[in-house]
Amino acid sequence: MAKKRFKQIFRVVLFLGTAISLFFVPWLLVKAWILPLPDTIQEQLDEAIGHGFDGMIVYIDQAGKPPQHFAAGWHNRESRIPAKPHALFKIASISKLYDAVAVTKLVSAGRLSLDKTIIDYLPELEGRIEYADEITLRLMIQHRSGMPNFTDAPNFWGNPTETYEESLALILDKPANFEPGKDYEYCNTNYLLINKIMDDVLGYENFQFIREEILRPLDLNHTFGSLSEVHLDDVMSGYHVGYPHDLKADEHGMLATAQDVGVFLRALNDGSLFGPGEQEIYSSIYEYEHGGWVPGYQSFAKYHKDLDAVIVEFYSTTDPKLYNWNLSEIINSRIVKILSR
Repeated sequence: MAKKRFKQIFRVVLFLGTAISLFFVPWLLVKAWILPLPDTIQEQLDEAIGHGFDGMIVYIDQAGKPPQHFAAGWHNRESRIPAKPHALFKIASISKLYDAVAVTKLVSAGRLSLDKTIIDYLPELEGRIEYADEITLRLMIQHRSGMPNFTDAPNFWGNPTETYEESLALILDKPANFEPGKDYEYCNTNYLLINKIMDDVLGYENFQFIREEILRPLDLNHTFGSLSEVHLDDVMSGYHVGYPHDLKADEHGMLATAQDVGVFLRALNDGSLFGPGEQEIYSSIYEYEHGGWVPGYQSFAKYHKDLDAVIVEFYSTTDPKLYNWNLSEIINSRIVKILSR
């Protein structure tokens, strides 16, 4: 009897726990997940706009088939300009893939060492960053440095920094989150310092090196280092829930078309981007896919080995609680299912 009573109580607790958890799950996510799968990818994009995204772009490069371009929603909501499949988009942290390739090429050329530390490259930071004498370039690339993340500073995205010095100041003299190499934590400070190290070693801005060594060999003529290099009307507008204005004029680093990102990702995954010995270095330090987020812009770039397909998705709407990020991942998975049929 006691055992039977325990089972009854367990079922009640399980039911209550499930009910409570469902109460806190946005029903839009549930709806997006359970809706019947559309027949076409374009229909899936149109459905995504119905879920609240202002605009969306998708590029698909599947082996043996012509590249596919899709767009839905608005390129510019205020001007009622429809979304353009070849619009420029802020790719945010997808740029870390390009940075990691650049580091790989500099390591291969003997100009950088993965085992040298922050102090070796930036001696002025001795005593200002905890464990700076132990944090190697390798650990920074892999997000295993333990440094605080400067973009986690209070109200950072409401008033973002504009220079290396301003960004660095947000984490100087702060305690580490963990000892170097003892854990993993995604941290933009790592790549802030990596970019500074590359600039110093090269003697010029590292995006010039990226352009010469990565973009030009792949004929990527629609990838840029900043808004200052492009016509603003060519950039897809970005919107953040609760903020009424277009965010496309805010500077957040690299921009590219979905096709340019897709061509880069294909070359990264098939190895054609690398010279002799470089792919072995890259595979030991970083990943082959990435997502990106800045206010108004979230992006995904992934190679699906089972389909031999590169898929790039751009979404032009973000929100404070990242529900739209979760919603994007649901839509991404549905796109893969449609492509698999």
